[in-house]
Amino acid sequence: MNVDENPRTPVTVIGLGKMGTAIARTLVGRGHPTTVWNRTGSRAAPLAALGADVARTAADAVAASPLVIVCLLDGTAVEAVFETIAGAARGKVIVNVTSGSPAQARAAGEWAQTHGARYVDGGIMGDPAAVGSPEVLLSFSGDRVGFDTHRGALEDLGTVGYHGEDAGHAAVEFLAQVAVGYEFLIGLLHTFALITAEGADVVGFAERVAGTVEGYVPLVKSFGEAVAVGEYGPDLGSLHVQRALMDDLVSHREALGMDTVRMREIRRLMDRRISDGHGDQGFSSLFEVLNDERPHRDEAEDE
Repeated sequence: MNVDENPRTPVTVIGLGKMGTAIARTLVGRGHPTTVWNRTGSRAAPLAALGADVARTAADAVAASPLVIVCLLDGTAVEAVFETIAGAARGKVIVNVTSGSPAQARAAGEWAQTHGARYVDGGIMGDPAAVGSPEVLLSFSGDRVGFDTHRGALEDLGTVGYHGEDAGHAAVEFLAQVAVGYEFLIGLLHTFALITAEGADVVGFAERVAGTVEGYVPLVKSFGEAVAVGEYGPDLGSLHVQRALMDDLVSHREALGMDTVRMREIRRLMDRRISDGHGDQGFSSLFEVLNDERPHRDEAEDE
């Protein structure tokens, strides 16, 4: 059971950009007494018209509510605000949904502990206009008591997931989710470039790919399971079979003057995995090669 059974939990929102404003507007609409603060005060006027209280300072805003949601431009802005609220933070639950790195999240958690506050880091995937709907995904990690206490209020903003007490894990989730999208989309655009260079129908191709992508859902799940246990079946077929395609994929792009970086990398990884005696395994087994090639921490620091 959530400790936060009262949907009218007072909440403070610090930062009124598009996302912060959407969060504050949603909380006001759901009946939460909402206090807002923004460095540029004029941004608070529309929320004041809806019933939000406008704090004079960030410290006043923090003092007004047990739950404080911070939504700023970047980590530098968060650090600047934290310096001004140190005296008001004790006893508060600070939920920071500003995009940042896992290291920044952990540092913020340490800052909060030092100042007597509970810290929950978060990431938001979705458009500001969709805040308050299940389509918006919110990832949280950090202080479990703080999260459980105010889970009800956070669930008013969208679909919530908790990723453990390590404050950095929400940032890991967010950055990885975003990266998957970019990796897929840039590959898709390169493929569209190939299609148009050949004079083929890119619209029709896109429609067919949209249908094909649905088939990757179970594959994504099976890849995750394979990596977790280190056991790799012939998912897309054995590497021996898949490798036979790679020269054609590379040469086709070369003939058109298209980018070949990704296909060459896949071919190189396949060759190494096969040479290591694992040609009977599937594409997911390339993870082992990636893991081997990742520089150790001390090596990275020496570069």
